Amino acid sequence: MFIFLMELNPIAFVGWIVLAVVGGAVGGFFIGRWFIQRELQKNPPINEQMIRAMFMSMGRKPSEAQIRSVMNSVKKSK
Repeated sequence: MFIFLMELNPIAFVGWIVLAVVGGAVGGFFIGRWFIQRELQKNPPINEQMIRAMFMSMGRKPSEAQIRSVMNSVKKSK
């Protein structure tokens, strides 16, 4: 394949290289997007139940106000 491209004129050779780079970038974007969505489905972001479990593991019984406060701080940090 590379020998075939070398026999083309230089403008066509550069055109094929640019086409390959653009195609790789577009393909990489969609493949990366698919992987990220799959990981978010497997491991969802933090929710109220996780915060409640974290408080309980520290030996505290959280109130709803504390849970909402932690959720709001997590949302603000994003």
